[in-house]
Amino acid sequence: METKGLTALRISLASPETIRSWSYGEVLKPETINYRRLRPEKDGLFCEAIFGPTRDYQCYCGKYKNPRYKGIVCDKCGVEVTRSSVRRERMGHIELATPVAHIWYTRRIPSYLGLLLDISRRNLDRVLYFAQYIVTYVDEDARQKALKRLEDEISISEREQANEINEKIKQVKLDRDRRIAELNQQKTELQSRSDELIAMKLEPVMREGQRLEALLQEKMGQVMPKPLIFEATGVTIVEAGEAVNAHHIATIQRAVKERLDELEAEVRNQLQLEMEQIAMEVQKVRAEADEQMEMLRNQLEDQSVISQGQNTRLRDELQELHPFTFLTESRYRELKQRWGQVFRADMGAEAFYDILRRLDLDKLASELWHEVRTSKSKQKRKKATIRLKVVESFRRSGNRPEWMILTVLPVIPPDLRPMVQLDGGRFATSDLNDLYRRVINRNNRLKRLLELGAPDVIVRNEKRMLQEAVDSLFDNSQRGKALSRRGRRELKSLSDMLKGKKGRFRRNLLGKRVDYSGRSVIVVGPKLKLHQCGLPKTMALELYRPFVISKLVAHNYAANVKGARRFIERNRPEVWEVLEEAIKERPVLLNRAPTLHRLGIQAFEPVLIEGSAIQLHPLVTTAFNADFDGDQMAVHVPLSERAVWEARNLMLSSRNLLKPADGEPIISPSKDMVLGVYYLTMDDHLNHPNDGRYFASMDEVELAYQLGQVGVHTHINLMTETWYDENDKRLPAPEKRIFKTTVGRVLFNR
Repeated sequence: METKGLTALRISLASPETIRSWSYGEVLKPETINYRRLRPEKDGLFCEAIFGPTRDYQCYCGKYKNPRYKGIVCDKCGVEVTRSSVRRERMGHIELATPVAHIWYTRRIPSYLGLLLDISRRNLDRVLYFAQYIVTYVDEDARQKALKRLEDEISISEREQANEINEKIKQVKLDRDRRIAELNQQKTELQSRSDELIAMKLEPVMREGQRLEALLQEKMGQVMPKPLIFEATGVTIVEAGEAVNAHHIATIQRAVKERLDELEAEVRNQLQLEMEQIAMEVQKVRAEADEQMEMLRNQLEDQSVISQGQNTRLRDELQELHPFTFLTESRYRELKQRWGQVFRADMGAEAFYDILRRLDLDKLASELWHEVRTSKSKQKRKKATIRLKVVESFRRSGNRPEWMILTVLPVIPPDLRPMVQLDGGRFATSDLNDLYRRVINRNNRLKRLLELGAPDVIVRNEKRMLQEAVDSLFDNSQRGKALSRRGRRELKSLSDMLKGKKGRFRRNLLGKRVDYSGRSVIVVGPKLKLHQCGLPKTMALELYRPFVISKLVAHNYAANVKGARRFIERNRPEVWEVLEEAIKERPVLLNRAPTLHRLGIQAFEPVLIEGSAIQLHPLVTTAFNADFDGDQMAVHVPLSERAVWEARNLMLSSRNLLKPADGEPIISPSKDMVLGVYYLTMDDHLNHPNDGRYFASMDEVELAYQLGQVGVHTHINLMTETWYDENDKRLPAPEKRIFKTTVGRVLFNR
């Protein structure tokens, strides 16, 4: 890759077409090298046809073995004749059998896929790893048709139920009328037979009466040898030995009449009973029929209510089907059977790929802007703002959200994941090869299962395993239990190779040694000014060596560079004078890792000190997040005039007193600084050398202190201008007076 002329570098999402454009071929097999011939396997992870030859200007089969064939692709083995170093540049790719989510956009916090679609991380994981379904699409036309069809079906069902019940009621009425007609017929027949029954009952009595009456007529006046008895009633008409007369005839006639009346009354009572029974039966038939008809009418009403409830439930169920609705498997099967033509639901990354492809970012952005402006809920507004940032980032960059779901997996160059032969014939390989091998195995198995038309459960399980394999390839520390090689240490994924202190950026790219820099332990320098740092002489001499050599030549201490170097090696006193002059021209930059904000690197004016540790003013340690328990700091010398100007005017510690994050003061006296101020200004009432000396100004006091003639607590007399007299009363104009004070108090007030 050509690196010259680059002015900027941007990292963004790669489309499937971009990944294919990087690639020199598809990796189809999980094999790496042939262990007998020690050559890469064709279409494998180290394939020469894809990634380039392992030997300079020599193809795999050996047909071309000379630089003069450069650029020719061997017609036998398919390898391009070129440098073997291209194996550090050329990439391959894997065509995935099913879309797979990129773990950086799903499992990280914040989850950009979850933010974009407004889905919780829990639901996102459950769908991605095949634990629940998500509705990806709802056909509104099909929904309206289904609602109309539902109404029609319900009305037809209600009509059919009503017709069925009405038919049953009609049948009950017919049965009732038929039964009543039969009973009325019995009643009529009974009424018509009543006279006949009476006649039948009365005829024997009448014949008996007529016979006895005729006998009495015949025996009129004669004496009856035996008593004459009316057998129908058991009444004796003529006693034995009694003569027959007209009175006996009247008696028989009366007995016959009484018997006839009695029999007629009995018959009529019996008929009346039977008539009443028939009437009761008619009432019973009517009551039973009415009860049955009432039950049927109630049944019709109940069925209508149930039907209406079912209709409402189904209508609500249909209306509630929206994209991003989550369904359990049993619920999905139930809805699929009922409304399969109305919606589509799916599991895994394929479901989100389907949703993201149809996502209208412009429409979503306008909806979120509206919510931000109109929502009264602070929480909703905050969430909409975060989502809006993601949407606007997609719109500005021109990236498509479905690119967060991978359909093509890039395979990095083989020389970045090498396989090295060890003593004894064994091989040491990069963990990435194991992770890629797992992805290829599962991808090939899934392709085979799809071709065979395997059951849905098996295919889903294989898709989930492929998702987990790709997750482990990108970031093995994120998803659950990290993959390891035969139960030993965890495999290092692509993310693990980039992140952390031992990652590619911090260890190899940012942690490089640079010229004009040094490193040492820091100690406190209480006598330093805020913008100063104590630099060990030996370190300063090494850092400023070119500038010292230049000045030694300029001041005629040496004739040339070689002579100046020899002059420095002899450790002549003039070297330190020149070094003092050199360090005044340019400050130094002090940096403490990790540099988490811009105050992690600041400029200081160096002061030469003895020893090997860098001295630091105690007040600047807060900005560096440093303490004096063994922390180390790096020293850098700015070289160009612009760098020196920036260091003096922008980066000097005395110009960085406020925290950039919130504007709060980052330099404030506390703890030992307060104690130091107290110590500086205290009067210990003891005798000190040089007590009672007179000084004309504060400058003289400071000079005497720096020369070691007086100490902090030395009592002195100082001539200075004041607004107050001996009794602390304010004067109308300032005047000069001699004060009794200490050196420390003068330094504090200076």
